[in-house]
Amino acid sequence: MKKLFYLFLLLFSVFSFGQRINGKVFSLDKTPLPGANIFLDGTTISTTSDGDGNFVIEYDPGAKNILVISFMGFENQYITDLGLKKDLVIYMDVAKNTLNEIVVNSKKDIFTRQQRLKIFREYFIGETRNSDKVTIENEDDIHFKYDKQNFVLTAYSDKPIVIINPFLGYKISYGLQKFEVTFNKLSIYSRDVVKNCYSGLSHFEEIDNSDLILKRREEAFRGSQINFFRNLANGTWGRDQFLLSKNNSGVFAGDCFKISKQDHLTKVEVINQKNDTNDKRFVASYDILFRNREESNVVFDVNTFYIYKYGNNSNIEDIIFTGKIAEEKIGDMLPLNYGIKLEVQ
Repeated sequence: MKKLFYLFLLLFSVFSFGQRINGKVFSLDKTPLPGANIFLDGTTISTTSDGDGNFVIEYDPGAKNILVISFMGFENQYITDLGLKKDLVIYMDVAKNTLNEIVVNSKKDIFTRQQRLKIFREYFIGETRNSDKVTIENEDDIHFKYDKQNFVLTAYSDKPIVIINPFLGYKISYGLQKFEVTFNKLSIYSRDVVKNCYSGLSHFEEIDNSDLILKRREEAFRGSQINFFRNLANGTWGRDQFLLSKNNSGVFAGDCFKISKQDHLTKVEVINQKNDTNDKRFVASYDILFRNREESNVVFDVNTFYIYKYGNNSNIEDIIFTGKIAEEKIGDMLPLNYGIKLEVQ
């Protein structure tokens, strides 16, 4: 059985050709910064600068990842288009502590920190089996603000949130850029949540790769958003994969999307669905069934978007999932480069 499992992983792995990029990291006064962390957002791909601030990192031009350069006490730097860069020279500015502007007055707080942390974990880490054992090493670095007029809880952190996921064998460093939970009244309970969102930049470090962990990762991948977008790009549909339906009737993916390949990108044109109610709020909406049992729904509020090589895409905020897929948050998250072997040319 173990041999069959490794054979499956071998067949699943996709080989992708990458390139190397060289860089140097300095402070504004041109002092080299040794030990700076350099990583591709959402992946396990990373390196550190040497004693002279030099670094080399491998990347895939078709993956469209953001390159993040971080150093303790300095503002992060982001490079969004590596395809145009051959050599990088990075100058870093001293960080400003934005949390100093947040005034905390416990007498005016109507909800406890414990209550805020609970709702944060629910909508950031998740509540699935995978997320059960997840811990946050630096919870004290997370700060909250509750807007009592608009019923919105926001979370902030000037430091990356360090997440340990023993179930999937990863340590995740997550630079939180946005976290909001909106309630329908003055509340801190999930039953009153009407909207939630979070975003940020993440780096994955493997801390366990035992046979059991590898099996868990493969199970976490199957049925995930990244699995859905990779399959959509490749035209992979079926009873053991994803199936689309509308009003309890199966639909043919070719009638829903027009797919075309453009260099390293996959262009997806969402075909406007016929809607008897003349609802113009979105372009199309479909029910999704994975392996004939996991039910979700996806709403496309965009006519055209692009899927990159790893399964990330250009318009993630315009594509909204509900149901099973939406339940999977940080506790179920895998690196974007999961299952893809990078070979440098």
